[in-house]
Amino acid sequence: MTETESTKIPHDSASRADANPTGSNQLTPPVFDQSFQQQFIDLLLWRRDVRRFRTDPIPEADIDGLIAEACLAPSVGNCQPWRFVKVNTPERRRAIRDSFERANQQALNDYEGERAKLYASLKLQGMDQAPVQLAVFADEETEAGMGLGRKTMPEMLDYSAVAAVQLLWLAARVKGIGMGWVSILEPNVVQQVLDVPEHWRLIAYLCIGYPEEDNVVPELVRHGWQDRINPRDVTLDR
Repeated sequence: MTETESTKIPHDSASRADANPTGSNQLTPPVFDQSFQQQFIDLLLWRRDVRRFRTDPIPEADIDGLIAEACLAPSVGNCQPWRFVKVNTPERRRAIRDSFERANQQALNDYEGERAKLYASLKLQGMDQAPVQLAVFADEETEAGMGLGRKTMPEMLDYSAVAAVQLLWLAARVKGIGMGWVSILEPNVVQQVLDVPEHWRLIAYLCIGYPEEDNVVPELVRHGWQDRINPRDVTLDR
C-alpha cells in the first residue's frame, strides 16, 4: 500500500514555517566544553518517567517545539517514520484510560503475594492529571527512505520512532516539562480510538506536563521495584 492523500500528514506552510529548530551557528561545529558535558550528564540523570503532574496547561507552541526537536532524531535510511497524534478529545482520552485499566488488571494478575501488593501500589500513569497526551506511531508503510537499512532488520523502523521519543523526553526535561511513557495499554484499541491508519504501529503513549516534583532517583527504585543495573554487568568483551 502506498501513502494516499487521506493518510499523509498535512503540511501547512504557514503554521509550520518555524517548525524546524535551528542552532546558534549552522556553519561552525559547536564545541561542547566540560561544563556542558557535565550538564548533559545531569540532564540524563534528572530525566525521569513522570507520573505525577500539575494540571497547569502547556502552550501548544511549546508542544509543537518539542515535536520539532524530536524530529531531529536519527532514523534508518532517513525514513523519519514517526507520526504524532495529539489526543485532545475527552471521549478518546476516556477510552484510552479504560484500556489502561483493563491492561493493568491483566498485568496485576501475573504477580503474586508481596510483589502483587507492591505492583498494585505503584502509580503507573498520569493520564488523570497531565494536560497533554501524545501518541507516537511508526508508519510502517512510509515511502521515505526507500527501504534503506531495513532489509534484514525491518524493526529498525520502529527503533527510529523510539529514538524520536527519547529525544522528546530529553528536550522536555530541558524546559522543565515532565513526560511519562504509558505502555500498559491495548495497542489495537488505541489505534482504533485515535482513528489512524492500520499500518501505523503504536510506539508510545505519552503524558506530558509540569511535574509535581523533580527527583534524581527513578520512582521504581524509590519504591523498591527494581534497582539500577551496573553498566559493567551488561557489557561484554569479545
